[in-house]
Amino acid sequence: MSSTIATTSDYVERIAKVRAAMTAQLVDAALLSVGHDLPYLSGYEAMPLERLTMLVVPRTGHVSMVVPRLEVPRVVAQPDVFSIVPWNETDNPIAIVAKLLGDAKRIAVGDQMWARFLVELLPHVPGATFTRAVDVVGALRMSKDASEIAALRAAGAAADRVAAQLHSGKIPLIGRTEAAVSADISSRLIAEGHNVVNFAIVAAGENAASPHHHAGPRVIQANEIVLCDFGGTMNGYCSDITRCVFTGAIASDVADAYAVLFESQAAGVAAGVVGNACEDVDRASRAVIEKAGYGEYFVHRTGHGIGMEAHEDPYMVSGNKLPIAAGHAFSVEPGIYIPGKWGMRLEDIVVATTSGPDSMNMANHNLIVVEA
Repeated sequence: MSSTIATTSDYVERIAKVRAAMTAQLVDAALLSVGHDLPYLSGYEAMPLERLTMLVVPRTGHVSMVVPRLEVPRVVAQPDVFSIVPWNETDNPIAIVAKLLGDAKRIAVGDQMWARFLVELLPHVPGATFTRAVDVVGALRMSKDASEIAALRAAGAAADRVAAQLHSGKIPLIGRTEAAVSADISSRLIAEGHNVVNFAIVAAGENAASPHHHAGPRVIQANEIVLCDFGGTMNGYCSDITRCVFTGAIASDVADAYAVLFESQAAGVAAGVVGNACEDVDRASRAVIEKAGYGEYFVHRTGHGIGMEAHEDPYMVSGNKLPIAAGHAFSVEPGIYIPGKWGMRLEDIVVATTSGPDSMNMANHNLIVVEA
């Protein structure tokens, strides 16, 4: 399977930048298996099989795609980017990779590479040392180019359309199970152009106090909050949005807390400017919630990076002093969770630009009453 927005010249340019980072960090070769570094640099997304697929990127020389022969038809050949090195069922693909590594002594491996492949490789490269490929690919993937931002915007707009359907009552809630509503939202994401649904959290009442609640048999009732956090992949890039609705007259304690949440989320977005530290986004959102007395009920970081993966660098969390750069894409999603009672979260995807934070989500941010 191949990516749909990058071109051969994009991949050539990306590999050149990775090699520049390898040179600066004295890395001799990078090994990228399953995970999103592979399609980012080659356009090919490997199935998570026990059979090895490996992009071998030496600091100099030609890039090779070691791939099971039966998977070769899925690879879009790009001879200007990499050579395809197929292996048969009776071959040892690790030995093939080791031969391509030559005398490489400092090797970067992808975070998602299966441990079995690394363990099997070790005897073939005595004396080699290993580091994380995120150190040579991560900074490049964090800074989205114009085509990537356009893909994020399109995915965000599609998710917005589903959120609008939720707000308008077109997605029935009362009397349905969380699981049924989750399936409904999922089908609507596909109908709006997503290729894959990554998640569709639906949490009613007390279940909304669990940030990653798994939608189940609980029936949604009148006069309670319903938290919906959903997203998928569209043309290789992800959406992620959270909106809450209330199935009746909004309870006063919920209304008061939501006003704080609304302010907190806006403060986090406003802090997502080029030059600020990632932790500044978390600090801005958290300060509003703490001032209102809900600090102990905000139990997670304020945001995560997003792109080809739903969660990737950079993370908006205390202690992350990485400066925000133009092209960084991340969520801003503060939450307040009262155990046994209710929970709420409000989330947009934001891209940092030289002109300020650019939101990929425009769906209504208010707590909407839905009595359907």
